[in-house]
Parts: sequence; C-alpha cells; structure tokens
Amino acid sequence: MVKNKFNKNLINMIENSTSSYKTICYLKEQLLNSGYSEIYENDKWNISSGKYFVIRNDASIISFEIPKNYKDVFHIITTHSDTPSLLLKPSGEYTKSGYLKFNVMPYGGLLNYGWLDHPLSVSGRIIYKDKNVLKKKIIDLKDTLFVIPSVAIHQNDKANSNLDLNMQVDLQPIYGLEENNVNFIKYISNKYNIKNIIDYDLYLYNNSKPQVLDISNDLLLSPRIDNLTSVYAALESFLESKSNNIKVFCSFNNEEIGSLTEEGADSNFLIDVLKRICSSISIDISISLYKSIIVSSDNTHAVHPNHDEYTDDTGKVYLGKGVAIIKETTSTTNALSSSIIKTICNLNNVKYQDSTTKNDLTGGSTLSGISLRHLSALSIDIGAPQLAMHSSTELCSLSDIYELYKLMKSFYESSVVIKNDEIIIYNRKNNKYD
Repeated sequence: MVKNKFNKNLINMIENSTSSYKTICYLKEQLLNSGYSEIYENDKWNISSGKYFVIRNDASIISFEIPKNYKDVFHIITTHSDTPSLLLKPSGEYTKSGYLKFNVMPYGGLLNYGWLDHPLSVSGRIIYKDKNVLKKKIIDLKDTLFVIPSVAIHQNDKANSNLDLNMQVDLQPIYGLEENNVNFIKYISNKYNIKNIIDYDLYLYNNSKPQVLDISNDLLLSPRIDNLTSVYAALESFLESKSNNIKVFCSFNNEEIGSLTEEGADSNFLIDVLKRICSSISIDISISLYKSIIVSSDNTHAVHPNHDEYTDDTGKVYLGKGVAIIKETTSTTNALSSSIIKTICNLNNVKYQDSTTKNDLTGGSTLSGISLRHLSALSIDIGAPQLAMHSSTELCSLSDIYELYKLMKSFYESSVVIKNDEIIIYNRKNNKYD
C-alpha cells in the first residue's frame, strides 16, 4: 500500500477504534471484506486451506490464513487492542458541589495530567435484559459528554511544581450540572432504546481528532497511538502479504492491565487456536512451533526533546528513523531473533534501530513474553517509537508506522528455515521463496 493511502486509513482506524470492543468491530469488518470467514470457539472446526478469524469476549481477535501449499510453520504477529483509559464504575453516578459526576477507576498506567481539560466521550459494551434474555451491544457515543477540569493556578499555587494527582479526587469527570437532573445510564438507554441495562464495560476516551502537524507532515498527534498503530500496521501487512507459511494475526485485549484475563495474551486463546489448526490439517504442533516465529509489536519511548537524560546512552531511538528492535531483560528479543529480523529489514530496505532501556528504569512485560507462558517459539519484540505514552494524546512519526508495516509484510512473506546450527532466510521479492 502506498504511504499516503496507508496514513489516511490509519487515521480513519484510530478515529473509529475508541475502545477494545470498537477496535475488534473494525478488524472484523476489514477481515470480512477481505474474504475471511468467522469461526467460533464453541463449534467444531472443519477447516482446511482458507482464511479465518475467531473473536473471544468481543475484545480479542485471532485471524489466520492457511495457504493451499502450506508449510508447517506459523508466522505470528501479536498486538493489543486496548489503551489506557478511565473505566466507569457500576452505579457510578453521583452529585457533588452542584455537579453531575461519574465515579471512574484507572484502566492501565495513565499519565494522569494528560487527561485533564480534554473532551471525553464514552465507548465500550453494555449488557441488557430483553424478555428474560441477556443481550450485549457495542456502543460509541461519539459526542463529547465528559471533562475532567484542572484546578486553576490561582487556587493551587503548587500546580506548576507538584504534578501529584490523586486518582480518586483529581480525575473524577463531570457531565453536567445538578439542576439538569440527568442520569447518564438512562441517557444511554434512551439513545439506544434499551430499557434494562444490567451492567457495562464503558470507557472514557479522548474525543479529539488525530492531527498531522503541518510543517513536517509526518508527526501524528493523536489519541490511542499506543497500540492502534501496531494493530493497523499488522492488519494491513497480514491482508496484503502472500506466503506459504501459516500467517497468524492477533490483537489481544487487556495488555495494559497485565493480560491475565479470559481473552488476554496470558490466556489459552492463542495456543488453543494453534492446536485446533494443527489438528484440522494434521500437522505436529511441537514441530511446527520449533520452526515458527512470534513478532510482538508494541510501541516504545523515543528520545524526548526536553529530557534526553531518560534514555540510554547507546540505545536511544528517534522519531522518523524506523522500527525499534527492543532488547530488554523483560523482552524476548535475543541475538538470534534480532538477527533474523534485521536480515529481513536489510533485504527489504526497512529502516530499523536498536532500543535499550536505562538500567535505573524498568520496562514493562511484552505480549510475546506473556504468550510464551503457554507456548514455546522463537520470538522478538519490536515497535514504533513515540512520545507522551499513556497520555490521552500521544505523538509519533507516520513514517515509522509505515516502516513497521513494511517490516511486518516482509516478515509474513519471508521463509525462515531454522536448522540446528544454521538459519536460512529466503525473500519472496528475490524469487527465492519457492
């Protein structure tokens, strides 16, 4: 895909993927439009060569393609569909000091002050009762309905010297005045003509539109850059690539809270899907996993323009200089997996840079590292550099996301033959693949 179209479609996806549930709705639509068939975990799978996807708990998806002349090798890319946000508590409406407020809890490690004074809307899932049957509905209210006002400098003379915000006090949003006498959940009921909402998984999100800074025409200022940029790059590379490997694309929910959920990367979702594929086409999963590779894609931190002291002396990554190959003690990257990816980059003119973290700072766990608790395969952690991670508005380079897409597409299309002491990499573009 040409870069201009890629950038336009990326921005469109970010605008429409306002929660993990809406992200999966977007992915499902794109997969259906590309000829993929939905299959279900509670059905017996009668699959052979073809294109498929399966959704778990409305918020995670795994898609795979089995080519006609398939090799017993999985090329897997993992991403995550969720972003740090504010989760609405059940029965959370209350009034205080003349304002209509809603009690919220943090979802993920928020950069707290990055959520003040921004237009906020609501997205997620509601469960309601209809004639003694529980039903679910994915919603996005789209309109700006909430705000978390900051305290003026005149009232808090430490505002510019102390950024210690209390989640229970300072990040509680308002949605109206007490005299308006509006119940927010009833507002949703009326909007969707639903009478009996039992419970909900609803999140506040920044309702600002993604913007490209005009002078450079490359810097993207947008909500939800972490990790929708990886999701989109992986999706497009998955749909466009041609391979004799069994391609697998994953977008998991709940990475931001540790992945230990029914549909998270620390569940049995991925390994169950791989087992069922192997059973359906009669290949040995242990042998296949030995030959397979997992690429985990999540963003990392670029050198900050005002604070380069937060980055490692030799492992700095920069906006606009390509994909970050992330090697930390908490990552799964090793010399072998890194060398394979760097070779694929070099064969396909993909820009990359090595990323390491300062020893006195800690990095988070990675999707592939979590996945390896349930299966064993060679793996690597990559991502695009960005600024202001976990703020409600973040910053990245569009050219880096395009390089990420190029790398992922090249990874899917490459044949990596893993022998005891040798790794042979064939590049489809050089007509060596077959």
